[in-house]
Amino acid sequence: MLVDTHAHLEMPEFEKDLPQVIQRAKEVGITAIVTVGTNLLSCQKTLEIVGSYKDTYAILGIHPHHAADVKEEDLGRLKEMAHHEKVKAWGETGLDFYRNLSPPQIQRERFRQQINIAKELKLPLVIHSRQATKETIKILQQEKAWEVAGVIHCFSADEQAAKKYLDMGFYISIPGVITFKGAQQLREVVKGLPLERILLETDAPFLAPVPYRGKRNEPAFVRFTAQTIAEIRGLDISEVAAITTDNARRTFDLDYI
Repeated sequence: MLVDTHAHLEMPEFEKDLPQVIQRAKEVGITAIVTVGTNLLSCQKTLEIVGSYKDTYAILGIHPHHAADVKEEDLGRLKEMAHHEKVKAWGETGLDFYRNLSPPQIQRERFRQQINIAKELKLPLVIHSRQATKETIKILQQEKAWEVAGVIHCFSADEQAAKKYLDMGFYISIPGVITFKGAQQLREVVKGLPLERILLETDAPFLAPVPYRGKRNEPAFVRFTAQTIAEIRGLDISEVAAITTDNARRTFDLDYI
């Protein structure tokens, strides 16, 4: 029993075989998939998907890549959409200074704005941070994001950053990157994290784990992340699955699991 807490099922990579993708996940014990929109159109597609598939749930928000494109009325519409019963968090929002597809200052402004939207809606946050760890932490602290907390998506920073996020009440979400040979820092961080604060994700269709690295990722592959964490921690995969599933239940209010 596992939960993929972060996928992008609305993306074109899944247009031709989404029913089969979801069925494969069920067949290997994935009991829920949380799928994430990144702009208004993406979020609309995400709601259509979760309305069609029983064990899927939505996160709505504006990705930092799209920060410069979003209009105020888009955010207003997203706030309305976020009242849908299957919307479980706000995001992914944050800072991406690696690609800088939106100007950094606009990213900062939209990030702050979306933290406060999440607080207004009483939804947990899903945070994207790439080459922006210090500033991400600073803004989260300044905006009192601990009032709703949430998830640090696709965690890739160091132990010190992990501690600061944990101190604010955030969960740390581990992607398939942990299966890569070069992921030694992430493996060391995972050794020291409380298992009760770890979530699993694929970020599908991106970042497929070994043995599928370089191919399209999909929710069924989250089991490879769980297995790697189990090996790192000297545990059986069933224990990692049970604890991380319970973590997902608490984070996203998934009462049914």
